[in-house]
Amino acid sequence: MATDKTTVPETRDSFKSRWGFILACIGSAVGMGNIWLFPARVSQYGGATFLIPYLIFVLLIGSTGVIGEMSFGRATGMGPIGAFGQATEMRNGNKKLGEALGLLPVIGSLALAIGYSVVVGWIFKYMAGSFTGSVLANDGVDQFGALFGGTASAWGNNLWQVVGMVVTLIIMIFGIGDGIEKANKIMMPLFFVMFIGLGIYVATLPGAADGYKYIFVLDPKGLADPLVWIYALGQAFFSLSVAGNGTLIYGSYLSKKENIPSSAKMVAIFDTLAAMLAALVIIPAMASAGQQLSSGGPGLMFIFLPNIFKNMPGGSFIMIIFFIAVLFAGLTSLINLFEAPTATLQEMFHLKRTTAVAIIGVIGLVVGLSIQGIVSNWMDVCSIYICPLGALLAAILFFWVCKKDFVLSQANLGRNKPLGNWFYPLAKYVFCGVTVVVLLAGAFLGGIG
Repeated sequence: MATDKTTVPETRDSFKSRWGFILACIGSAVGMGNIWLFPARVSQYGGATFLIPYLIFVLLIGSTGVIGEMSFGRATGMGPIGAFGQATEMRNGNKKLGEALGLLPVIGSLALAIGYSVVVGWIFKYMAGSFTGSVLANDGVDQFGALFGGTASAWGNNLWQVVGMVVTLIIMIFGIGDGIEKANKIMMPLFFVMFIGLGIYVATLPGAADGYKYIFVLDPKGLADPLVWIYALGQAFFSLSVAGNGTLIYGSYLSKKENIPSSAKMVAIFDTLAAMLAALVIIPAMASAGQQLSSGGPGLMFIFLPNIFKNMPGGSFIMIIFFIAVLFAGLTSLINLFEAPTATLQEMFHLKRTTAVAIIGVIGLVVGLSIQGIVSNWMDVCSIYICPLGALLAAILFFWVCKKDFVLSQANLGRNKPLGNWFYPLAKYVFCGVTVVVLLAGAFLGGIG
């Protein structure tokens, strides 16, 4: 690969600090999967029985796929289309093939962002309703269910979805260092502080101890269940945001001096911590109300939890804190998802950032408002097929198409000690194989993450 093509242009925006980059990547990884899916999976598949394979897969993916996508982005200084194109050009001189393949993760990122913008709109509505008391004016699961059913219906939440998009786009217009980095430096620490506070409060509730016992129970027989391992894999895979787009594009803004494996480790640790904090809040809260967490998803966050908050001492204040924290997680993920298509417009058509953000924003808003009633199916298509395929393409192009010496030099750039001999074969064979499993298992089971 030509040296001039692997150098980030001097005019290209970038992260201003190592922790700014790490917090932005943590923000992209910490999302609804940590909050409304992870606690349900822990509950459904037996506490520590699920945690053991989950942590194994976090270690595997964090030490291979996350490092790979960050390194791929930094090496090329471009988004998926440019990075994929440079990979195939290095191998056989055919840049167009890689660029065509790079379209898929960019389109996937935009499609997922559009669906996610609907969810962020729901969160904005419930956060505002937490302050005004309109959400807790409902009583019982049926009324909370009716409230959410109206919110999630076609054209049911226009105002707050527009608000969510405007806030997201304003942050993005300020760029990487002055917008995305600064926003994540505020929102991510506050997210963790708020969830730690919620966890401490929930621990004081009567009956919460039963929830903790369930989280850490271990049934060795459960480890023989293939579904435990499949869903643990799906949870780890999607939680760490390997999809050939968001992590790769953030890597493209990274300094050549930064230690990528160290950064990837921090992202994996804090993403796992966020998931565990959510479980330590939600499962004991359900236990204190005499309920067992049997299912996750939007119903958990927008129906069952508000019903619990209503009957909890200080529940109105607790719900405010909860939805502010959830909003931070949603916004930081949404910003990351919109960044790949935004950067692609800048790279392909040499647009100013404000113009690129505006174009993506208009597309996102028009389509997002139109799919409110079918967002669940929309997100299923993105998560089951497009995201794993994007991750697989990025992994193949970096670990198989790019030469071994190039891969290792880019992954080790900025390190005092090179990665061990385990890294390359583990990434090239095991991680790529695992990504195929995620794609096939998701298609067969109707989604695993």
